[in-house]
Amino acid sequence: MTSPVYHRSLRHEYELYVEREIEAYKESVPRSVLLSIGDEAVRSLAAEAQFALTELLLWEEVDRIIRLRLGIPSFQAWRRRRLRRLAAYRRPEHWGFDADTPIVRSAIGQSEARVLVMGATTEGSALYLAAHGCEVTTVEPSDDAVERVMAAAFDAGITGRVHGLVANPGSFAPDAPLTAVVCTAAAFAGLSLAERTQAITTLQSATLDGGVHLVQTIVAGHASLTLEELAERYHGWSMSVTPADSGPTLIARKGAAEVS
Repeated sequence: MTSPVYHRSLRHEYELYVEREIEAYKESVPRSVLLSIGDEAVRSLAAEAQFALTELLLWEEVDRIIRLRLGIPSFQAWRRRRLRRLAAYRRPEHWGFDADTPIVRSAIGQSEARVLVMGATTEGSALYLAAHGCEVTTVEPSDDAVERVMAAAFDAGITGRVHGLVANPGSFAPDAPLTAVVCTAAAFAGLSLAERTQAITTLQSATLDGGVHLVQTIVAGHASLTLEELAERYHGWSMSVTPADSGPTLIARKGAAEVS
């Protein structure tokens, strides 16, 4: 398998990291601290006779001083740490996945797929796939859930591969063709039969021929999404079922069984 290609370079990710750390520091300290750093910057620049003191130079010097105070690592040190983290994210066991876990077994992460991930507890699935080079969109009904996924993606350096949307999974419609869809047990919880049918039909229509859906049945305590209902919804797709403690998961591939 070839290594994933990231649209956003590590150098650019590093610059964003440094900017975020510096801005977070500025927001965390009293104004008097920032004024004292400004005075220090003025003294430092005054010693550099070859430079004319400008507002831009002053702010750059303030940021340099803050960077030293925070002990922000060099690009090379940060890069080594980031690559180690990416390597860990590509290992299934990092997320508690084994060889029989549907997301591993289906081999979605073996190519640069466009994947939609829906339902609570999708963070591991989204980041695992993104670390393998997939273009991942995660859809959650709450801001907190989306922000959690995006913060983890930023920390891993794969924000260029992860997109978060706050939307109702029952009425969400993809705006681009999909290679795969991953739905946890919570994705359709609380939806009526008609709403579930419409949601699944919409996702099926958006999926390319040969694409795969991983749909976990809803466990006891929620509206029932049974394997029988899924078998009806995915008639004409190639289907298999993988049991799991959290509920059986249907693996359905589009177009593979349409010709008999």
